[in-house]
Amino acid sequence: MTEPLTGPLTDPLGMELGPVVDEQPDPLLFATVSGAHLYGFPSRDSDVDLRGVHLLPVEELLGLSEPDETRSRMWDRDGVEMDLVTHDVRKFVRLMLRRNGYVLEQLLSPLVVHTSDAHAELTALAPGVLTSHHAHHYRGFANTQWRLFEKTGELKPLLYTFRALLTGIHLMRSGEVQAHLPTLLGEVDAPGDLPRLIAAKADAEHRPASGVDRERVRADVEALHEALEEARLASPLPDEPTAYDALRDFVIRVRLER
Repeated sequence: MTEPLTGPLTDPLGMELGPVVDEQPDPLLFATVSGAHLYGFPSRDSDVDLRGVHLLPVEELLGLSEPDETRSRMWDRDGVEMDLVTHDVRKFVRLMLRRNGYVLEQLLSPLVVHTSDAHAELTALAPGVLTSHHAHHYRGFANTQWRLFEKTGELKPLLYTFRALLTGIHLMRSGEVQAHLPTLLGEVDAPGDLPRLIAAKADAEHRPASGVDRERVRADVEALHEALEEARLASPLPDEPTAYDALRDFVIRVRLER
């Protein structure tokens, strides 16, 4: 069984989340905070998105029934909506190898609720799955959020659009997964109005994007799409993951050591 390095850590949001880890039916390799808190623009009424990896016993994978590879739970804790999603380690690693930016952001989130030696090892292997094709993930996410912004007129999907594009550009140029929008503002050329929009969203999760010039932000988004494609074409990242064998060995070993 994989033991925590220090047990559940002091919660990064000032909430007692250790019991959430303890309540899980199988050991967790890690649990981190994702969503708006990770992206750097939470609102007073934002829910808390917890993401992680659980470790199924070998017998569940060898039996006749389908294993519970993904677990999802939503509940209210002291007036705050909580959302916990965990994947079995094999499924999580497969997602990593599919150029999935979400799972990398979860793995590398600095908002750590629970960690382990296996978490540290998996984090060290993460650079070996980064490819230039991750740009497509961030472009697709940005397009989805832009359509949602056009439909709802809310600040949240607009900020998600900018965040995805800036994360993708930064990744293509530096090989680093950086999901925190305020940090990205200092590292990637970004529209100058973003700090004001981030501050405005702090009041409410579903605040309308009042006062936003739709044509201006459309032009800004189109320019960032072009910058992302240019960064992809010039990126030093490889076309394919290089850590497949190491990740395969990791999955087998942590399972057998459970």
